[in-house]
Amino acid sequence: MAMVRLLTTSCWCLSRYNIFYNKRIKKDCELILSIICAKNGYKIHAMEVVDDHVHLFLEFHPSNSLSEVIQYLKGGSSYSLFKLHPDLKKRYWGGNLWSSGKFYRSVGNVTADTIKHYIKESQGKPSEESRLHRFMRSKQRRLDDF
Repeated sequence: MAMVRLLTTSCWCLSRYNIFYNKRIKKDCELILSIICAKNGYKIHAMEVVDDHVHLFLEFHPSNSLSEVIQYLKGGSSYSLFKLHPDLKKRYWGGNLWSSGKFYRSVGNVTADTIKHYIKESQGKPSEESRLHRFMRSKQRRLDDF
């Protein structure tokens, strides 16, 4: 009997500052995400860590919920990056490295090669998602001031 696997692409953003311009922090994040995926049986088909967000194309068993998978990735990477780079705690004093939101899409009507190409091509280029995320954050800050 063949094992069913779920393919999904996801993206999530940093909560405040663009820290991945620092190549060491970027490489550490990539390594940490790879380790978390390997430990939990998730297969990474493509990954890009850009200045203010992460793109992942993942495969995982359907017994894992997508929310659980993203929780492990965001929580584990945040914890490990704060341990490896204690200076980040000063910038993210609330303890939240990642924003609370996420984007995800199951792979159905798009080929795996198309998704891999999109993720690889998005490296270092401002995406519509990151511009939208910055816009939403700026609007929330203005509304919170009232």
